[in-house]
Amino acid sequence: MDTAPEQARTVLERLPAGGRRGSWPAEEFAASQRVQGTTAQVVMDLRTDQFLVVTDTATQ
Repeated sequence: MDTAPEQARTVLERLPAGGRRGSWPAEEFAASQRVQGTTAQVVMDLRTDQFLVVTDTATQ
């Protein structure tokens, strides 16, 4: 059993999982955020069938 506390994440963008073949809009958005200095990563929300671009840092 994992007892580590969950770290708060901020969702920067929500993108549908069903995109064009060869298209990775969530990865592209996350990459653009990283270029700007935001630590962004892509995670899958299975409940809503969306890719979420999230960051562990607080945003305004």
